[in-house]
Amino acid sequence: MVADLSLSSWGRKEMLIAEIEMPGLMAIREEFSGSKPLKGARIAGSLHMTIQTAVLIETLTALGAEVRWASCNIYSTQDHAAAAIAESGVPVFAFKGETLEQYWDYCHKIFEWPSDQANMILDDGGDATLLLHLGTKAESDLSVLNKPSSEEERVLYAAIKKKLATDPKWYSVRLAAVKGVTEETTTGVKRLIEMAADKSLAFPAINVNDSVTKSKFDNLYGCRESLVDAIKRATDVMIAGKVAVVAGFGDVGKGSAQALRALSAQVWVTEVDPICALQAAMEGFRVVTMEYAAD
Repeated sequence: MVADLSLSSWGRKEMLIAEIEMPGLMAIREEFSGSKPLKGARIAGSLHMTIQTAVLIETLTALGAEVRWASCNIYSTQDHAAAAIAESGVPVFAFKGETLEQYWDYCHKIFEWPSDQANMILDDGGDATLLLHLGTKAESDLSVLNKPSSEEERVLYAAIKKKLATDPKWYSVRLAAVKGVTEETTTGVKRLIEMAADKSLAFPAINVNDSVTKSKFDNLYGCRESLVDAIKRATDVMIAGKVAVVAGFGDVGKGSAQALRALSAQVWVTEVDPICALQAAMEGFRVVTMEYAAD
């Protein structure tokens, strides 16, 4: 399920460029594609469907894995990347501008394998992991779906109820087949820590987010470039002279604040951690409360 399969040639061209910028993955592909160490792995992927993700997917399949993929965000899909992967034969369910209903439907589809179930999850934000765990709880106690606290929860709960109406054991069957999950981002890691603490996590998890090559490079340098690029693409406004508020001064906040200052914005930082707040002040940023910034 992609927006336009005819975009695949454009996606393939950008993937070839991205491969040059991703030497780590390409070295792994060259070294291990012959031995297929991931043979037997059936990976349900929930990660931004971008050109870089497309290179990751093709690396996983080159190493022997079978893959089904959905985006972890309704707006982040690059349609030409999704088209290129779909044309290669990998089931992908993603297009830019999905509704919440479509998003959770596609999250279900990455677990609907033709024969054996998925035995691994590659997650970003924890939605795929949440889906199986919450759905399994609902199989025995439907009341856990009674009080959604947001529009997204309302849509998610409705999707789970709809699936249970057709297959009362859909979630537990798939949960039991999963051997482990890798989690890419802070939100998902926090969810996993909470689940591990209350002993509800059904399988082992690898915290990719806190690996030094992710948190100290992607979070800092990657966001430093992608933030202003995304703002300009979405709004087409000049940043110079604007007051920009950065919520938090962790690695992502540090890179974001640097990028905004480089374009001559007046950068304010909000931060609850006193050490990070002091770092922001020492870097020359104005540290304020969120209430002050929003007033």
